[in-house]
Amino acid sequence: MLRVGIGGMFIAHGLPKLLAGPEKWLKLGKTMEHLGVDFAPTYFGLAAAVSESLGGLCLALGIATRPALALLVVTMLVAGTQHLLRGDGFGRSSHALESAILFASLMLIGPGKYRLGKGPWT
Repeated sequence: MLRVGIGGMFIAHGLPKLLAGPEKWLKLGKTMEHLGVDFAPTYFGLAAAVSESLGGLCLALGIATRPALALLVVTMLVAGTQHLLRGDGFGRSSHALESAILFASLMLIGPGKYRLGKGPWT
């Protein structure tokens, strides 16, 4: 239930970003500048949108769960760090940081008994 619910929420959270196109991806990718990464912002924005939407789908279905969760952890850590370094405060960064903790925990727990994927990648 946790995997399906959170996966569904991240599909809904990431799909609009994915479908918005290169202008949105550029804006998302520019958040990497606070980490000293100032090249290929459109690529990094697309990667974040794919991570959230397709990663959420993989999580919900139990397919390639751990790799999807690893990408989601990184995406949420970047988002949370970006908010903190921008001076937005803990309130603005807490959702992303809480999500990173949740995803890291699910990586350790595994996908559970009810999943579509089998093998070491689930």
